Amino acid sequence: MAESPLSDTLRGGVIGAGVFGGYHANQYARLPGVVLSAVLDIHPDKAAAVAMPLGGRGFTDLAEFLDAVDVVTVASPATFHAEHALAALAAGRSVYIEKPIATSVADGEKVRAAAAAKGLIVACGHQERVSFQAMGLLDIPEQPLLLEALRHGPPSDRSRDVSAVLDLMVHDIDLALAICAAEPVTAEGEGRLSDDGVWDVARAEVSFEDGFTAIFDVSRQAPARHRVMRLVYPSGEVEIDFVARTFRNTTPFTLNADFADTPAGRDPLGASVAGFLRAVRGEAPRPIVTADEAIRALDLALAVEQALGDPA
Repeated sequence: MAESPLSDTLRGGVIGAGVFGGYHANQYARLPGVVLSAVLDIHPDKAAAVAMPLGGRGFTDLAEFLDAVDVVTVASPATFHAEHALAALAAGRSVYIEKPIATSVADGEKVRAAAAAKGLIVACGHQERVSFQAMGLLDIPEQPLLLEALRHGPPSDRSRDVSAVLDLMVHDIDLALAICAAEPVTAEGEGRLSDDGVWDVARAEVSFEDGFTAIFDVSRQAPARHRVMRLVYPSGEVEIDFVARTFRNTTPFTLNADFADTPAGRDPLGASVAGFLRAVRGEAPRPIVTADEAIRALDLALAVEQALGDPA
């Protein structure tokens, strides 16, 4: 398979024609300097349905798909993330991987090593980082004392191959790791299994070496979407409603109350994909979330799963 040099206009490809695959295909179709060239899925009708209205082609053969693209988004089921990312990297294509980066730390490290060996970019889709950046939360000079995050949603057929920890909680785990400089040291948890033996409800408490505590509460069995977070600092608190896209701030630090009206706030996914493309072109030193950061979030998420116990 011949490697394709980067041109002025990048050819974007998406693996997976599900809901998130469609979101990513639309980003490649609308962002400057890139076109949606190809969508890969095991179902040819689904691949074509996503690709063709945006000017791309549908594929079922991975090798043919990789020949048609310069950069790849991996939006397949999570259990295939590492396999598809490694194939793209072997073909010389930088990759944007929807969260989680993999379902094991070993596979995440294989992805990171493969990218490093070829000088390619790996980005991961923890898009909530974009909202935190737009608010100014990543610039608060104090270390937090407590984080309480609740992320509930109604039942869905999406992401049934992984637990609610890897599907939902991993977002808030990444945010906790982004705002705290210390390392996590202990994780305790409890949960409830669905009828198919997957953790659909989970609550975890993670302690960090500096005394910071993060409490995560997720559910895929709730009657409605409810996503809130409370951050406690020595000087005050920040309470965030991710659904309403509002917050309350009692700290002395200035945060952007109009973050939802900024370009990044209006479209966190678009900002995240654009950051990936800038890194690919050498216009930015890194994507918004790197492979290292994604592996850290995965590692802690798996520690929480272990704390929940054996699903069997």
